Amino acid sequence: MTGGEVAGILVAVFWAILVSFLAVVLVRLAQTLKATTRLVAEVTEQAVPLLADASATVRSAQTQLDRVDAIATDVQEVTSNASALSTTVASTFGGPLVKVAAFGYGVRQALGRRAAPGTGTAPEPAVRRTVIAGRTLPSARRRKKKG
Repeated sequence: MTGGEVAGILVAVFWAILVSFLAVVLVRLAQTLKATTRLVAEVTEQAVPLLADASATVRSAQTQLDRVDAIATDVQEVTSNASALSTTVASTFGGPLVKVAAFGYGVRQALGRRAAPGTGTAPEPAVRRTVIAGRTLPSARRRKKKG
């Protein structure tokens, strides 16, 4: 054997090893691609119904949001109407009611200060009472009387 023949055999062995290695790599790559294809098919089978359900849920949520928006608009309109009504009632009845209450208070005060007929003296001042937790206490209980 000459040097050229030995070099040829070495190159042939090298190429045989290389081709065998590439064949193993290609077989494993083919298996990986098959597994990937199966996985993608399974994911597609499961994803399509999920996407349909998600789409239906989004549509339902949009419908509910439209209803809530309509309700909120109605509530806002009712609130503005109630505010306008309360303003109208306050301006219509507020002034006269305050005047009537003030007049009534003045009359009570005037009648309370007026002297009893025939005595010529002013009546005794009314006993002041204090309200504590729903009970009325006369002022005599709060302060000690002298003499």
